[in-house]
Amino acid sequence: MLKAIESVKYEKPPCILLRDADRRELFRSGLEYNAPARGVWNIVHMGLLVPEGHQVYVCAQGCLRGVALTVAETDDMERLSWVSLLEEDMFDGTLESDVVDGVAEVIEKLPYRPRCVLIFLSCMHLFAGADYEVILDQLREQFPDIDFVDCYMTPTMRETFSPVVWLTKRMYSLIKPLPLNKRSVSIIGCDRATDPDSELVRIIREGGFTLRDISLCGSYDEFMQLGESALNISYLPTALAGSQELSERTGAQALHLPNAFDFEVLSDNIVRLCEALGVGLPDVNGYRSRAERALEHAKETVGDMPVAIDYTAVTRPFELALLLGRYGFNVKYLIADSVGEDAAAFEALRGEFPDTELYSSVNVNMFDAADEQNEPVLAIGQKAAWFFSTDNFVDIVSNGGLYGFEGIAKLCGLIEEAYRSRKDRRTVIQQKGWGCSCNAQI
Repeated sequence: MLKAIESVKYEKPPCILLRDADRRELFRSGLEYNAPARGVWNIVHMGLLVPEGHQVYVCAQGCLRGVALTVAETDDMERLSWVSLLEEDMFDGTLESDVVDGVAEVIEKLPYRPRCVLIFLSCMHLFAGADYEVILDQLREQFPDIDFVDCYMTPTMRETFSPVVWLTKRMYSLIKPLPLNKRSVSIIGCDRATDPDSELVRIIREGGFTLRDISLCGSYDEFMQLGESALNISYLPTALAGSQELSERTGAQALHLPNAFDFEVLSDNIVRLCEALGVGLPDVNGYRSRAERALEHAKETVGDMPVAIDYTAVTRPFELALLLGRYGFNVKYLIADSVGEDAAAFEALRGEFPDTELYSSVNVNMFDAADEQNEPVLAIGQKAAWFFSTDNFVDIVSNGGLYGFEGIAKLCGLIEEAYRSRKDRRTVIQQKGWGCSCNAQI
């Protein structure tokens, strides 16, 4: 039965104590709210990483509006084109030919010749049973000098591979097998370059290996050189499937070294990396001691100020909360809708800090979360800054390129900086794609 809006009683933001949380389903699905925190990368930003590539989106005009705005904000409109999908295209038998003709027209009118074209088909093509192979075969026949890859912009994949995971797989499918070079190592699936001071990068480079990464490639030919790496490393959960698929195709070894906040996992990562490279172990205790000192110093700086962490800041928010909690930080709030690869940390955190408050990031009532508290909060992540109305926040997305023990030490530095200096959250978090060309972080 319909009710008048004024008679609907306001509900408080959904909050549960960690002791009561079920990691299989933290919150029930329902009407969702999308916070204006835009720093997370989406498939549009990711596609722009392929050097000398061009993206073509084939979808309805409503979807195209968001795509165009995203690319406009990153100052890369010359690398995006679109083919509008109309209702009659769904039933007049021209679904495939319209894509072929539209993409061909785009290529012919471009002021430059792209080395590859990423074609993003929509959920409507999936529903209509479009023959993707026919589309690609015809385009490859017309333009044999261009690599084409089918990409997808469809929310229907959320229950299998997420769009980010799927696009990672498709982007690296462009790479062709080359004779393997044992002195070449690739980091797969990162939006930005890994911190050169991290133990991961230092061990690779100090061992005399060539480090390859899509974010370091200035040309399509350089991107193709990833096909010669004998070792492919992933550390983001969204990159694992793409790295494994690429390695199977080229014959390389795939090594997943998760970007953890557990010292034992990080120590094991170093051992596994050195074994794969065939190099001696560095001073692991030295790395660990630096991280420990940074944690102690940061805790002394921020004192008992409540800390809020959201899942967009780091890929293992429960593990970070557990680490900070064990060093005395007052981690009072967590914002997450599910438990990812840090499930063990979730269980440990629930046992050691059961009164930690857990919030959903998408519940429609979350925009009033700040009204539930008046105390100052130090936020780690853009969503946490927004929901708790604080300008004292660490502006970081998906680890921000930080990694390992050195990453923990640098994150502690960012926490201290956030405590001492305020940012204008309304200006900062509305910029799309943290680290893109339009972003003030550059």
